[in-house]
Order: sequence, then structure tokens, then C-alpha cells
Amino acid sequence: MKKFLAVVLVVTLGFSVQAQDKKAKALLDQVTAKIKSFDNIVIDFKYTLTNAKENINQESKGNVTLQGNKYVLNFMGVTKIFDGKKTYTIVPEDEEITISSVNESDDKAITPNKMLTFFNSGYKYTWDIQQNINGRKIQIIKLVPNNAKDQRKEILLGIDTQTKTIYNLIEIGKNGTRTTLTVNSFKTNQPLSKNQFTFVASKYPKYMINKLD
Repeated sequence: MKKFLAVVLVVTLGFSVQAQDKKAKALLDQVTAKIKSFDNIVIDFKYTLTNAKENINQESKGNVTLQGNKYVLNFMGVTKIFDGKKTYTIVPEDEEITISSVNESDDKAITPNKMLTFFNSGYKYTWDIQQNINGRKIQIIKLVPNNAKDQRKEILLGIDTQTKTIYNLIEIGKNGTRTTLTVNSFKTNQPLSKNQFTFVASKYPKYMINKLD
């Protein structure tokens, strides 16, 4: 009888996890569809990095404007512009600009526009807890990298169940490092300048320009 009950429990849990996985995938698919439906996205965010063992506790704010595969990212005093072909990294502190090409078809290339849909491949995902944050229902989806060499133990993706957009993203490293990106403002279909994603060298007359390719 004990063996029979054990088998029933395993089978029941197996069906439950499978159902949760399908539920998680359905929600992630809705997020992807929602993101792709916008002409452009403007995000203000907060980024924190902590590691209790190493006594590290850092916090920064930033913003990013996205349209298709183009973006302008302002973070930690550095501006990155991607015009669809090249990336321009502008560092005012050093008065230096680095220009490089990016292969957008490279799945390993981490770019801001991919951060909103990165979860579509390379992870196992499960339905996790739901949180109530300032009246918003945030559903957590747990992502575990398929690659055993990945230094991230797991990723917790918080999704606003009403808007089907990402509220936060928490990466937990195998070394105990925890990084959190929280979306403070999420605006869509904004009126953007025609030159929003164009690098204008004349704006930086005294800067040293390094061309990597």
C-alpha cells in the first residue's frame, strides 16, 4: 500500500509540475507578444547588486529607449547607442568613445532589446509564487539555465499579470551574488526624435574615438 501511495504521489506531482510549466510558458508567451506589439519602449529602472559574503551592496539607476533592435542605454554614467549596425559606447568621465560592430544574430550577445525576451530559449521554467506589490499582482516565474556551466543558479522573473509586462528580474549567482533589476517606469509608443538612435560625432569634439573594427 505504501509503495502504491508513493507511486500515486509521484505521478500526481509530475502532472502538477507539467501543468505549471505549461502555465508558465503561456504567461511568458503573452509577455513576448505584448513586447513585440509596441512600436517603442522607454524604461526607467533601478539596479542593485548584493553579496553578503563579500560585503557588497551597490545600487544604480538607469534608463533605456528601445525600438526594434535599436536602443539607447544610459547606465552608471555611460551611454550606449546601437543604431542597428554598430554600438557606440560613450564615457564622459574619460572623454572616450568606443565604436564596435555587433552580430545581432549571435544568441550569446546580450543587448538591452533582448533582455525583455531572453527567456524564450535556454531555460527551464516553473510557476512560482504570486506577490502583491503596491496593489499590483506580480507572478514569479523561476528560470533555471540549461547550461550547467552558467554561473547563475536561477533567475526569478516578476510579471505584472494585468499588463503582461516585466516588473523585475532577479539573478541569483552560484557564488551568492544577487542582482535585481526593477522597472520603475514603463512607457510605450512614445514620440521619438528621428535621430534618436543616431550617433553624432560633432557632439563630442574633444573625445578620443576608438574603432574596434
